[in-house]
Amino acid sequence: MLKKLCTVSEIYQYLDSLFDQDIDQDTLFASGYLRGFISVAATDFGDEQQNVTENLVALITDKLAQAKTELNPQDNAIVQNFWLALQRVMVS
Repeated sequence: MLKKLCTVSEIYQYLDSLFDQDIDQDTLFASGYLRGFISVAATDFGDEQQNVTENLVALITDKLAQAKTELNPQDNAIVQNFWLALQRVMVS
C-alpha cells in the first residue's frame, strides 16, 4: 500500500516514480497531465514543501473541472479517476 502523501513534494516524487515502474500508458498520461495542474495550483499556496490542504485539493479539482473540454471524454475519465485515487492517499 502507498504511504500517505503529506506534502506537494511527496506527490511530485510519487508521480515521478511512476515513470520508473511498469505502469500502463493511461496512468502515465493521467499522472503527467495532473502534475501540471498540481504545480499551477501549488504556486497559489506556497512552495513544494507545503502540506497538502483541503484548499489545495479543492483548487486542483476546480482547475481540472475548468479544463474538462481540453480532453476527450475517455481521457477526462482517466484523469478524473486517477485524481480521485490520488486524493485517497493524500493527507489533508
